Amino acid sequence: MSRIFKPFVFLIAAIYFLVDAVFFTLFKPVLRRLADCWVFESLRAWIVSLRPYPTLALFIVPVILLEPVKPVAAYLTATGHIVGGLMVLIVGELLKLLLIERLFSVSRDKLMSIPVFAWCHDRFCQGQGWVISLQAWQLMRRWSSNAKHAVQRYVLEFKAAQKRKRLSWRSR
Repeated sequence: MSRIFKPFVFLIAAIYFLVDAVFFTLFKPVLRRLADCWVFESLRAWIVSLRPYPTLALFIVPVILLEPVKPVAAYLTATGHIVGGLMVLIVGELLKLLLIERLFSVSRDKLMSIPVFAWCHDRFCQGQGWVISLQAWQLMRRWSSNAKHAVQRYVLEFKAAQKRKRLSWRSR
């Protein structure tokens, strides 16, 4: 049984972490903007005052609360509510990643003082490095970059066309 389930569990875990990595990579600029909100600044002082283990407990809360979003989104999508499922997945992942990223950036030194957390973080960074080194990941990054530049070029051309249209309209 172990030989049968081990590759299946590995595949599920890889897909799970890949979804998180893709969401984090794609929405990093949005997360940065949201993190600058005043609400997070008021919580920052409280989080900084916590000791390492309460900080770890606080770090785990968003994961526990927002991890069930993925199965709920899968259920909604499977029952025909595709847009609702995608919205639940996107909002839940954004919230989870925003909270975890902000908590980690504020309390990194405290969390790294916990040996087990430091070990897990090191393994996570190794796995992330492995994924980034994959040819498929680099191809996806190239496609993403090309798409981003194409959209930026289109937006700039559209704005320039709108500006020319306004100028030609005013000169009449």
